Amino acid sequence: MALKSLHEYELLAAQAHGHLCAGQVLGLRMALYGVTLLGLEDPAGADRKRLVTFVEIDRCMTDAITVVTGCRLGKRALKFRDFGKAAATFCDIREHRAVRVAARESSKELAREMYHEIADKNLQQMHAYREMPDAELFQKQWVTVGIGPEDLPGFKAPRVVCAQCG
Repeated sequence: MALKSLHEYELLAAQAHGHLCAGQVLGLRMALYGVTLLGLEDPAGADRKRLVTFVEIDRCMTDAITVVTGCRLGKRALKFRDFGKAAATFCDIREHRAVRVAARESSKELAREMYHEIADKNLQQMHAYREMPDAELFQKQWVTVGIGPEDLPGFKAPRVVCAQCG
Protein backbone atom coordinates (compact mmCIF):
# COMPACT_ATOMS: atom_id res chain seq x y z
CA MET A 1 0.00 0.00 0.00
CA ALA A 2 1.48 3.36 -1.04
CA LEU A 3 1.11 6.81 0.44
CA LYS A 4 -2.36 8.33 0.15
CA SER A 5 -3.24 11.72 -1.29
CA LEU A 6 -3.27 14.78 0.97
CA HIS A 7 -7.06 14.90 0.70
CA GLU A 8 -7.38 11.27 1.84
CA TYR A 9 -5.09 11.97 4.79
CA GLU A 10 -7.10 15.09 5.65
CA LEU A 11 -10.24 12.97 6.00
CA LEU A 12 -8.42 10.50 8.26
CA ALA A 13 -6.85 13.32 10.31
CA ALA A 14 -10.19 15.06 10.85
CA GLN A 15 -11.67 11.78 12.03
CA ALA A 16 -8.76 10.97 14.35
CA HIS A 17 -8.37 14.48 15.78
CA GLY A 18 -11.97 15.65 15.80
CA HIS A 19 -11.54 18.53 13.35
CA LEU A 20 -9.37 19.70 10.49
CA CYS A 21 -7.29 22.82 10.99
CA ALA A 22 -4.12 24.46 9.71
CA GLY A 23 -2.04 22.52 12.25
CA GLN A 24 -3.42 19.26 10.92
CA VAL A 25 -2.63 20.19 7.31
CA LEU A 26 0.85 21.30 8.37
CA GLY A 27 1.44 18.01 10.22
CA LEU A 28 0.25 15.94 7.28
CA ARG A 29 2.50 17.81 4.86
CA MET A 30 5.43 17.57 7.31
CA ALA A 31 5.05 13.82 7.71
CA LEU A 32 4.61 13.26 3.99
CA TYR A 33 7.76 15.28 3.32
CA GLY A 34 9.75 13.47 6.01
CA VAL A 35 8.86 9.94 4.93
CA THR A 36 9.37 10.85 1.27
CA LEU A 37 12.86 12.19 2.05
CA LEU A 38 13.60 8.86 3.75
CA GLY A 39 12.22 6.95 0.76
CA LEU A 40 9.54 5.17 2.79
CA GLU A 41 6.59 4.29 0.58
CA ASP A 42 4.35 2.67 3.20
CA PRO A 43 5.27 4.08 6.63
CA ALA A 44 2.12 2.88 8.38
CA GLY A 45 2.25 -0.56 6.73
CA ALA A 46 5.18 -2.45 5.23
CA ASP A 47 7.75 0.10 6.48
CA ARG A 48 6.23 0.53 9.95
CA LYS A 49 9.03 -1.21 11.84
CA ARG A 50 11.63 1.01 10.18
CA LEU A 51 10.25 4.34 11.39
CA VAL A 52 10.57 6.13 14.71
CA THR A 53 9.37 9.73 14.88
CA PHE A 54 10.32 12.40 17.41
CA VAL A 55 7.81 15.25 17.66
CA GLU A 56 8.70 18.54 19.32
CA ILE A 57 5.26 19.93 20.15
CA ASP A 58 2.01 18.60 21.59
CA ARG A 59 -0.42 20.31 19.26
CA CYS A 60 -2.75 19.41 16.37
CA MET A 61 0.25 18.85 14.10
CA THR A 62 1.36 15.84 16.14
CA ASP A 63 -1.94 14.00 15.72
CA ALA A 64 -1.67 14.49 11.95
CA ILE A 65 1.86 13.13 11.90
CA THR A 66 0.62 9.91 13.49
CA VAL A 67 -2.00 9.51 10.74
CA VAL A 68 0.65 9.46 8.00
CA THR A 69 3.42 7.61 9.83
CA GLY A 70 1.44 5.15 11.92
CA CYS A 71 3.85 6.00 14.76
CA ARG A 72 2.13 5.91 18.15
CA LEU A 73 3.31 6.27 21.74
CA GLY A 74 1.80 2.89 22.60
CA LYS A 75 3.77 1.25 19.80
CA ARG A 76 6.96 2.91 21.07
CA ALA A 77 7.46 4.45 17.62
CA LEU A 78 6.46 8.01 18.57
CA LYS A 79 8.68 10.00 20.91
CA PHE A 80 7.66 13.35 22.40
CA ARG A 81 10.25 15.99 23.26
CA ASP A 82 8.52 19.21 24.34
CA PHE A 83 10.63 21.91 22.70
CA GLY A 84 7.60 23.94 21.60
CA LYS A 85 8.74 23.75 17.97
CA ALA A 86 6.63 22.89 14.94
CA ALA A 87 9.14 20.22 14.01
CA ALA A 88 9.60 16.47 13.85
CA THR A 89 12.51 14.13 13.23
CA PHE A 90 11.80 11.07 11.12
CA CYS A 91 14.24 8.20 11.73
CA ASP A 92 14.74 5.22 9.46
CA ILE A 93 16.19 2.80 12.00
CA ARG A 94 17.06 0.18 9.41
CA GLU A 95 19.18 2.55 7.32
CA HIS A 96 20.46 4.54 10.35
CA ARG A 97 19.49 7.93 8.98
CA ALA A 98 17.17 10.69 10.07
CA VAL A 99 15.81 13.99 8.84
CA ARG A 100 14.45 16.82 10.97
CA VAL A 101 11.69 18.80 9.30
CA ALA A 102 10.68 22.14 10.81
CA ALA A 103 7.95 24.52 9.70
CA ARG A 104 9.29 27.85 8.52
CA GLU A 105 7.94 30.74 10.56
CA SER A 106 7.76 32.70 7.30
CA SER A 107 5.04 30.33 6.05
CA LYS A 108 2.43 32.15 8.16
CA GLU A 109 3.20 35.48 6.50
CA LEU A 110 3.26 33.84 3.09
CA ALA A 111 -0.18 32.36 3.82
CA ARG A 112 -1.46 35.89 4.61
CA GLU A 113 -0.02 37.16 1.32
CA MET A 114 -1.42 34.25 -0.70
CA TYR A 115 -4.92 34.47 0.76
CA HIS A 116 -5.26 38.06 1.98
CA GLU A 117 -8.95 38.03 0.94
CA ILE A 118 -9.71 35.38 3.59
CA ALA A 119 -10.14 37.02 7.00
CA ASP A 120 -9.86 33.82 9.06
CA LYS A 121 -6.18 33.07 9.77
CA ASN A 122 -6.81 29.32 10.13
CA LEU A 123 -8.50 29.13 6.72
CA GLN A 124 -5.72 31.24 5.15
CA GLN A 125 -3.13 28.84 6.46
CA MET A 126 -5.09 25.71 5.54
CA HIS A 127 -5.38 26.83 1.91
CA ALA A 128 -1.77 27.97 1.69
CA TYR A 129 -0.28 24.94 3.45
CA ARG A 130 -1.98 22.69 0.91
CA GLU A 131 -0.31 24.54 -1.96
CA MET A 132 3.10 25.78 -0.81
CA PRO A 133 6.13 23.92 -2.14
CA ASP A 134 7.92 21.90 0.54
CA ALA A 135 10.94 24.22 0.39
CA GLU A 136 8.80 27.27 1.25
CA LEU A 137 6.89 25.51 3.99
CA PHE A 138 9.72 23.58 5.66
CA GLN A 139 13.40 23.53 6.35
CA LYS A 140 15.04 20.14 6.45
CA GLN A 141 18.22 18.98 8.12
CA TRP A 142 19.79 15.52 7.95
CA VAL A 143 20.70 14.61 11.52
CA THR A 144 22.13 11.77 13.56
CA VAL A 145 19.85 10.39 16.26
CA GLY A 146 21.09 7.93 18.84
CA ILE A 147 18.30 5.46 19.46
CA GLY A 148 19.05 2.86 22.09
CA PRO A 149 17.43 -0.56 22.25
CA GLU A 150 15.18 0.68 25.06
CA ASP A 151 13.64 3.22 22.62
CA LEU A 152 12.86 0.75 19.85
CA PRO A 153 9.41 -0.60 19.10
CA GLY A 154 8.94 -4.01 20.69
CA PHE A 155 11.42 -3.45 23.55
CA LYS A 156 10.23 -5.21 26.70
CA ALA A 157 11.31 -3.18 29.68
CA PRO A 158 10.90 -4.53 33.18
CA ARG A 159 7.98 -2.99 35.03
CA VAL A 160 8.78 -1.04 38.14
CA VAL A 161 6.66 -1.50 41.26
CA CYS A 162 6.13 1.65 43.29
CA ALA A 163 7.68 1.27 46.75
CA GLN A 164 5.00 3.53 48.25
CA CYS A 165 1.72 2.28 46.76
CA GLY A 166 2.68 -1.13 45.41
